[in-house]
Amino acid sequence: MRPTLPQVRTPRGLLGALIGILAVVGSLVTAAAPAQADTTICEPFGTTTIQGRYVVQNNRWGTSATQCVTATDTGFRVTRADGSAPTNGAPKSYPSVFNGCHYTACSPGTNLPARLSTISEAPSSISYGYAGDAVYNASYDIWLDPTPRTDGVNRTEIMIWFNRVGPVQPIGSPVGTATVGGRTWEVWTGSNGTNDVLSFVAPTAIGGWSFDVMDFVRATVARGLAEDDWYLTSVQAGFEPWQNGTGLAVNSFSSTVETGGAPTNPGDPDGPAACEVTYGTNVWQGGFTADVTVTNTGPAPVDGWRLAFALPSGQRITNAWNASVTPSSGTVTATGLGHNARIAPGGSLSFGFQGSYSGTFAEPDRFTLNDTACTTA
Repeated sequence: MRPTLPQVRTPRGLLGALIGILAVVGSLVTAAAPAQADTTICEPFGTTTIQGRYVVQNNRWGTSATQCVTATDTGFRVTRADGSAPTNGAPKSYPSVFNGCHYTACSPGTNLPARLSTISEAPSSISYGYAGDAVYNASYDIWLDPTPRTDGVNRTEIMIWFNRVGPVQPIGSPVGTATVGGRTWEVWTGSNGTNDVLSFVAPTAIGGWSFDVMDFVRATVARGLAEDDWYLTSVQAGFEPWQNGTGLAVNSFSSTVETGGAPTNPGDPDGPAACEVTYGTNVWQGGFTADVTVTNTGPAPVDGWRLAFALPSGQRITNAWNASVTPSSGTVTATGLGHNARIAPGGSLSFGFQGSYSGTFAEPDRFTLNDTACTTA
């Protein structure tokens, strides 16, 4: 509906009328401007962030044909899906949105990886949009590993198939049914050569659901495919298309992981980890190095340590030593390597990294070790 503009009745009222017209037009322009434009990704492994906390990934790995996804404020939709793959083999891709860490890309502010024994619940919610003539599954992908790794392939993959269209099936073979999260699922087990896969397949399509991811994790532990001292590294939701896929959408997605129901440091049943961090820097124009020392001031060892901190704006890590530090900017997490994954009581370890910066150099002001705040020296 058009607005009612001020009327010009006399020359004396002309200036006031023009001012009124400009004000109305300006308000219409402001109201019509979108809060944020959608982002389209066509790079095979391109990513973007939504809601300031989740990562949308194109993740096209099974074909050289073009695939594009458009990230929205609450999810994403597949806007181009060329090519096809044999339905008796692997899919073309896994366009998805996730909380956690996947091949060194970590979602902002995530507290994953997290040790399973410390997680009280991991609520997640999904709304799918099914469309087109694609052959696909709509599925969650949940990754578990004995170490808090943030890169590469994890040991165990849990898949939850909300829907499947066409002659496709999970990896392995069916082993029966199970009731998880109040629903009945067909269960498949197998291996893709690099990791174990446990799949839960819905007998009929599920368009949307809110549930606890830990229900499926505990079912996986009960089947001997994971242990309580392993780590949950990511919670992902999307599609595996074999043919076409344009129009498929995740309308909305949420995922949180609550660790308050158990001690942060499993080695100390009486309380969380305690720590002190020393952060030393060498700074030059446009670049710097940081030497970080983490001291365990608690009475018990800290296994699978993770030190999280936020790099100030404009800083980016280019390489690191004696730890894995991901992602390269924003809120980053340093994790131990095989030889230094434990910090003994009263013990210390050091790691470092080199980076670049723009503007004024600053140091991080807060560090957390396995989700517990540290003091700084």
